[in-house]
Amino acid sequence: MEILKVQNLCKEYGKKNTLVKALDNVSFSVKKGEFVAIVGPSGSGKSTLLHILGGVDKPTSGHVYVEGSDVFSLNENNLAIFRRRQVGLIYQFYNLIPILNVLENISLPVLLDGKEPDQKYLNELVHTLGLENRVNHLPNELSGGQQQRVSIGRALIYHPSLLLADEPTGNLDSKSSQEIIELLELSNKKYGQTIIMITHDENLAMHADRIITIEDGKIKSDEKVK
Repeated sequence: MEILKVQNLCKEYGKKNTLVKALDNVSFSVKKGEFVAIVGPSGSGKSTLLHILGGVDKPTSGHVYVEGSDVFSLNENNLAIFRRRQVGLIYQFYNLIPILNVLENISLPVLLDGKEPDQKYLNELVHTLGLENRVNHLPNELSGGQQQRVSIGRALIYHPSLLLADEPTGNLDSKSSQEIIELLELSNKKYGQTIIMITHDENLAMHADRIITIEDGKIKSDEKVK
């Protein structure tokens, strides 16, 4: 079942002599439950692509369909709801709220909707992430690897259509990096989570089912790994 369809996506910055095509007519689709890595050199357009998929940035032209809905036909209010409920974002630098503890940071997307998280699922997430002894700690009381685990929990709390990870291990040591990629694989297998991960690390990319390579804003290759 196709969960994501990207159609003729273009993103341009500047005009005339200063025009830069960050994305140039990009098209691909992703099936539900796939783990896709997007790789490419710095400046290739991969992070721009991820931000557009998450509704954080808007394309110059083209379409992004998530579960059949055209993301950029939504008004601003519905686009904000889409970002909160259907997309889980994991950033390189965690982006946790410093005054909220681990449980509050994980629960934040649900709390912003004025709801209470499913306690059973929240407890399961905390256990899976290995954070049982850290639930009342603030971000500055956690290691980098622990902070990234919290951001993964926050991304998963709403059972999103897409989990988007932007260089999720880029700020971590090798041991923590291995733990984070294992957690992403676990969420893919245990929860059937669809994952799109941006990385410059080819070894990390090999953990995915499929690798899309981008160069100069265009798809250079799209290969199955597993």
